[in-house]
Amino acid sequence: MKPLLVLQTDFSFKETAVSAMHGVIKSVDRELEIFDATHEIPQHDTWSASYRLIQAMPFWPKGTVFVSVVDPGVGTPRTACVALSSDGYVVVSPDNGSLTHLKYRIGIDAVREIDESINQLKGRNTEAVSVFHGRDLFAYCAAKFASGQISFKEVGPQYPVDEIIMHPIVEPKFSPGEAHGIFEMDDPNFGNLWTNIPIDHFLDAGFAYGDHLHLAIRHGDQIMFSEKVLFQQTFGFVDKDNVIIYNNELLHVAVAVNQGNFSRKYRIGYGPDWSINITK
Repeated sequence: MKPLLVLQTDFSFKETAVSAMHGVIKSVDRELEIFDATHEIPQHDTWSASYRLIQAMPFWPKGTVFVSVVDPGVGTPRTACVALSSDGYVVVSPDNGSLTHLKYRIGIDAVREIDESINQLKGRNTEAVSVFHGRDLFAYCAAKFASGQISFKEVGPQYPVDEIIMHPIVEPKFSPGEAHGIFEMDDPNFGNLWTNIPIDHFLDAGFAYGDHLHLAIRHGDQIMFSEKVLFQQTFGFVDKDNVIIYNNELLHVAVAVNQGNFSRKYRIGYGPDWSINITK
């Protein structure tokens, strides 16, 4: 069976960029199956591209080819690549920080630079276009690979995994009855905020479901939130509009308002300058 292709971009569906990517893939091989993960990644946000890439990846069949295009450096000498993950997936992406979480949390066994002289779309008035590598390079190369027209070796020259561009990663810190971390991502539809604190390490630090914990959130040096909050497995353990600390779908500590929007209600965002401290 030919690999599935899963696309994520910051293109949105406001115009036809995603449709053009689908069209290029189907022009290479009509048998290829294409699915859209999301096309609503914040514009130019390679950190979010990196995080979203691994969010659903483990639930797809091994061998699935992910095409991840958030490419503020499109057309410049930045590297376009194909990476093989340590758990059996393929990612076609600019090497611009978008592979950070894949390398950090899962591992990358090998990476090759796409040879644009042979793996870029030609003959459709695209030769003079430098601003749409999502269509002309990444989708096209991914389709050739998934259809079996090229091997991984034929993608282009291999380069060291250690040279992959990485965003800085903030490690959580633990002591008995205390955990310190950051909000590293949001759930934009519901306003929940996800931390970098793995739930197993959190429990090992002495926290238990049913505990009422002190949650302090800072933006830089400014305290944005400081309250006692219930820690439980899911939202319904608190009344509507109440804050809860819970175990999210990626097995990390997260914060929500039951049937509300925590991020909007308290004007709290994510990133390395949004730090949290949880104590018993």
